[in-house]
Amino acid sequence: MSGVITEPSIAAWVALMGAHAALTRSFKADLQANHGKTVTDFEALRRLDLAENGEMRRGDLAQAIGLTPSGITRLLDGLEKAGMVCKRFCESDGRVSYAVITDHGRTTLVRASEGHLAALTAMFGERFAPDEIEALAVLLARLPGGGDTPRCPTGVTEQPEA
Repeated sequence: MSGVITEPSIAAWVALMGAHAALTRSFKADLQANHGKTVTDFEALRRLDLAENGEMRRGDLAQAIGLTPSGITRLLDGLEKAGMVCKRFCESDGRVSYAVITDHGRTTLVRASEGHLAALTAMFGERFAPDEIEALAVLLARLPGGGDTPRCPTGVTEQPEA
C-alpha cells in the first residue's frame, strides 16, 4: 500500500471523522461567538426541549449526549447557573433527579438554532444536491446513534431549501 486508503470502509470512516471534526469546530466557534454556548450545551438543551415535559433523567441525558456522570453534572451546573435548566427530584425516589429546560433555556435554544440551521443548510446546500442530502441522511441513520429523530427545537421552523 502506497499511503492511499483503498479499503472503502476505512475511507468512509476517515472522511466521516474528518467531516465531524471540522463541522464541530465550525459550529462550536459560531455558537460560542454568537450565543456563548458550546455544542454540548446546545445538544443538552435540544434534547431537553424535545423530551416529554421538557425533562430527562440526568443519567439518561448524559448517555444521550455522550457525557460521564461528572461531565453532565458540570454541564448542567453551568446551564442551571445561567437559568436555562433547573433540577427536579423524583417524588418517589429521591436518588433520581431530572434536568428540566426553562423558558430562558428554550429562548436561548431557539435563537441559537436559527443560526445553526442556516449554517447547516448553507453548508450542505453548497456541497450536495437535495437528493444527495436525503440519501446521506438515510445512510448515516443506519450507523449506531444515527437513528435519532432529527427534529427542530420547539419554536424553530425548518429552513427553506436553497
